[in-house]
Amino acid sequence: MTRRPDSPIEHAVPGRFEGQTAIVTGSTRGIGAGVAKRLAAEGANVVISGRTADAGEAVADEITDGIGAGEATFVRADMRDPEDIAALAEATADEFGGIDVLVNNAAVQTETAADEATIEDWDFVLETDFRAYWLAARATLEHMDRGAIVNVSSNHAYSTMPAHFPYNAVKAGINGMTRAMALDVGPSVRVNTVAPGWVEVERTREELPEGRLAEVESIHPTGRIGVPADVAGAVSFLASPDAAFVTGTSLLVDGGRGAVMQDDTLPDYRARED
Repeated sequence: MTRRPDSPIEHAVPGRFEGQTAIVTGSTRGIGAGVAKRLAAEGANVVISGRTADAGEAVADEITDGIGAGEATFVRADMRDPEDIAALAEATADEFGGIDVLVNNAAVQTETAADEATIEDWDFVLETDFRAYWLAARATLEHMDRGAIVNVSSNHAYSTMPAHFPYNAVKAGINGMTRAMALDVGPSVRVNTVAPGWVEVERTREELPEGRLAEVESIHPTGRIGVPADVAGAVSFLASPDAAFVTGTSLLVDGGRGAVMQDDTLPDYRARED
């Protein structure tokens, strides 16, 4: 079993983003907070963003109090609101003079199937997980001379489970969006996707009943599910000069799960014919 990183900054590369500024959307907790801490530990000024001020300011304070070499600040933004997205980019540029990295991470999902999802479900997910990625990129590009955009997708872009619509459709769409952006904004800005698999965050723990975590870990070739630090390391790499020749692609960060055929999440379709 591969060892879990103890924290998002365990393998940080000091000075990697020195003098640069990064926005991480949906970074008040979970994967986004882990990414923000990793970029800060590598020297970036980091803008934490989300809808909950107390949680966002707590992440910014944690960075300022010892993690970051640069500065950290919180800007409240609802990613369903185009005006909030534009204001987020403007506030960042005003504070730090420009933007070098955008990490599109904010996301929601509904537990609905394709034949039962409502228009409200559709709008809720697409406006947050898809439209906002485009709007954030467009707003940020106005303040980027060069740099990188990393879109956080999911392994649901490649294979999925029942009752995850339209989340799974959107995640596949993000990969297409990444390719389109990479072609349209290169060579000065690179655009890539990170597609995490199972990651132990608050939502995952709620979804896995007691005892189920060990079972899920057992079907991963790494012997464990991920933690935010695993995703943060991949995001940092794609945003850094180490990935200078990487754009328009998606990096699956799933502990090898995508290499496994596992069908125990599916219903017995034979029974539906009775």
